[in-house]
Amino acid sequence: PGTVTLAFAPYGDALTTLATQARADGHEIMLELPLEPFDYPQNDPGPHTLLAQQPPRENLEKLYWLLSRIGGYTGVLNHMGARFTASAADFGPIMEELGMRGLAYFDDGSSNRSVAPQLARQNQVPYARADINLDATPSRTDILEALGRLEARATENGTAVGTISALPVSIRTLAEWANALDDRATLLVPLSAIATIQDR
Repeated sequence: PGTVTLAFAPYGDALTTLATQARADGHEIMLELPLEPFDYPQNDPGPHTLLAQQPPRENLEKLYWLLSRIGGYTGVLNHMGARFTASAADFGPIMEELGMRGLAYFDDGSSNRSVAPQLARQNQVPYARADINLDATPSRTDILEALGRLEARATENGTAVGTISALPVSIRTLAEWANALDDRATLLVPLSAIATIQDR
């Protein structure tokens, strides 16, 4: 459904075409930022990865390149990045830039050390964090079970956010689940409807 927000990695020859098609189909889009994990470079998020303990200007230059890859996105999200998102000194200038550009930041929820909530609040950046990775086990049964948990969390808290990959089984299962939502009280919305500027 068009209410599903799609995130694009900043690489690939057809990136602009795919992003444009996604927007034409009604999807809100976001851009993935490759951020340094603790085991970098053994685990490498890709070219132009933002690195901890680099001069801020170098990371900002990489950020500018990444942000130029496509247009029309409402915000960015981390791709990996447990080390980078734990460092306020490194992450701070990036979040400040996002605030100046009016972009949201979405945390995929993979690291509990992330200082993103505090930095987003300081820089007036709309922020949201994933509650559940829906296809950690990529099987229809497990994905449907995870979607059930996501619905339960939304009922309990008012909102919930799930992430899912572009695996064929994930896409098919998500579409099947979404088509049945009309029979239930859950409303599927773009991520920007959940992301808020934290005031405390």
